[in-house]
Amino acid sequence: MYVSVFDLFKVGIGPSSSHTVGPMKAAQIFAQRLVDEGHLEKLGMVQAHLFGSLALTGKGHATDSAVIWGLAGEMPATAQSENLARILDRVQKEHRLPIGGTDHEIEFLPDRDIFFHYNEVLPQHPNGMKFVALDKNGLPLSMESAFSVGGGFVIFEGEDQAQTSTSPKVEIPFPFTTAAELLEIGIREKKSIAAIVRENERAFRTDAEIDAGLDRIWEVMQSSVDRGCRTEGILPGGLNVKRRAASMCRTLMTSGPRPIDPLQSLDWVSLFALAVNEENAAGGQVVTAPTNGAAGVIPAVIAYYKRLLAGATQEGVRTFLLTAGAIGMLYKRNASLSAAEMGCQGEVGVACSMAAGGLAAVMGGSNEQIENAAEIGMEHNLGLTCDPIKGLVQVPCIERNTMGAAKAINAARLAVLHGDGTHRVSLDRVIETMRQTGVDMQVKYKETSIGGLAVNVVDC
Repeated sequence: MYVSVFDLFKVGIGPSSSHTVGPMKAAQIFAQRLVDEGHLEKLGMVQAHLFGSLALTGKGHATDSAVIWGLAGEMPATAQSENLARILDRVQKEHRLPIGGTDHEIEFLPDRDIFFHYNEVLPQHPNGMKFVALDKNGLPLSMESAFSVGGGFVIFEGEDQAQTSTSPKVEIPFPFTTAAELLEIGIREKKSIAAIVRENERAFRTDAEIDAGLDRIWEVMQSSVDRGCRTEGILPGGLNVKRRAASMCRTLMTSGPRPIDPLQSLDWVSLFALAVNEENAAGGQVVTAPTNGAAGVIPAVIAYYKRLLAGATQEGVRTFLLTAGAIGMLYKRNASLSAAEMGCQGEVGVACSMAAGGLAAVMGGSNEQIENAAEIGMEHNLGLTCDPIKGLVQVPCIERNTMGAAKAINAARLAVLHGDGTHRVSLDRVIETMRQTGVDMQVKYKETSIGGLAVNVVDC
């Protein structure tokens, strides 16, 4: 099944696409099925069981809160912070939880009804969860297992990963599964990568709908940058990480139009990435691009294009997103976007690769140069581990987005300004190498917080 660019770029809430957005969606789907199957009047209790990485870093990633919100009928793309706070407050103080967006409430005690299985992993995926509904006599009404497979994508037991797309099952004009096939289509049809993706999207949407959707993605990205640049304080979670973007923004704004430091443009890129990921760490609204842990890379590179490069246009932003989307589709199909499977090479590494390709496109690069830029972006993120301190998407995650954005810009410049598209390692080979590296990587380095920085930095 075709994975749309709007499956890869979607509005969500922080701090994690796999640990917050995915479980929230899974819980909402389970609750809605209870409603649809007429179980509400008999319903006495709902339990949520979290396994593997969801258990090990779930509290730091707000997985328990996400499950509560989802069971109440909230969805990441439309959730309002006031409603989420109200739901949690009611559960904590009165132990009452509305189910599936209805007025029907049940008793719900998080300490009793949410289980963290720290030493158990479901065989299908390290981000596993199980929902159990019991009637008023304690007898089972419904039981389903679900898996958050990265980037906010969710599958239920019995489904396969092809079913994660929200697009209808229709024929697309230019199907591709590898970068080699994508380049061949471009040569045969004399089309850019962005044009190929647009043609495929037209199977589901009009051009006006495609443009509106892309513009909405960029609008939310810009909003997260702007909020991050205005907001100060300490990030939640107990690490006492201070927000830096607002102070950094003030410093850069006072430097004048012609800064002495020739690398100050890189400071702006770092600012854009910091702003987004501080918002994400605070549970704010961001675009999953392609994950929340890597949500700052692509907005930072688009902002670099839009604000710092001459001749930037809104159509260029659309071209960037369509091109980056094509690259993300290849990683989604042939490897994974899940840090619990791949380490952070599957998040910041993939975002860097996508951003490099998107920037190469708007810099005037050929399809071959775009593919080269995307390959460079991942090649130098291979083996990147995911080791968040205290299970929070803060250290090293926030700064890591600045590194990913800087690498993406460098990759695009190498490919377009100093290359002709010919290179030794193909994007397909580097994606397969990333997959193999993720399989070989020890579990403690894959979003479990039982290795790396998470155990070598004293928690003050």
